[in-house]
Amino acid sequence: MKKYLPIMLDVEGRRVVIVGGGAVAMRKAAPLLEAGAELVVISPSLSGTLADEGRLEWISRPYAPGDLQGAVLVYAASDNRAVNEAVAAEARQLGLPVNVASHAEAGTFITPGVLRRGRLTVTVSTSGAGPSAAAEITQQIAGLLGEDYEPYLDFLHELRTAIKQLEPAAETRARLLRRLGKLDVLNELRQGTFIPWTPEEIEAWVARNRVE
Repeated sequence: MKKYLPIMLDVEGRRVVIVGGGAVAMRKAAPLLEAGAELVVISPSLSGTLADEGRLEWISRPYAPGDLQGAVLVYAASDNRAVNEAVAAEARQLGLPVNVASHAEAGTFITPGVLRRGRLTVTVSTSGAGPSAAAEITQQIAGLLGEDYEPYLDFLHELRTAIKQLEPAAETRARLLRRLGKLDVLNELRQGTFIPWTPEEIEAWVARNRVE
């Protein structure tokens, strides 16, 4: 069984090329646009949903060699297997990661199911065994991870940032971060009893917890 390396990739403002303009390309495009990619779609035609999306560049013609120059990531998502294989071959020649929708084994990466809760991102992969199973498992996880995680992680981020700004000593910072992880904020959010901390309350908490 092939083992894939999970990775979180920053594509904001970076060129990503999708070859194909149908339903599969639409599914690939959505998370890329959400991540702020500079998205280029190469296809003679474009699905209605993609055509309505103003944040991408549509090159209205078939794929041609050289189309992948300048990209950091490539998706071969046309309905023509031969075209997809040609895209994959050029991507490999250029050293670019490529996802091939028609037959995953021709590419170098696959796309998992994704669940987002603000700063929290959970991905599910079956290593290509069954995309529908991955989608079902993702939905099951969504039932376990409620919307409370979004404000909870925002709170942790705010306090973590404050700790790094207010405490110069590495050892003390590490102790404060450990104590931050023990706060029962998530349960308070679930019970509806959590009251957001003011900057003054955050500074006071840091001051109280500096010592052993």
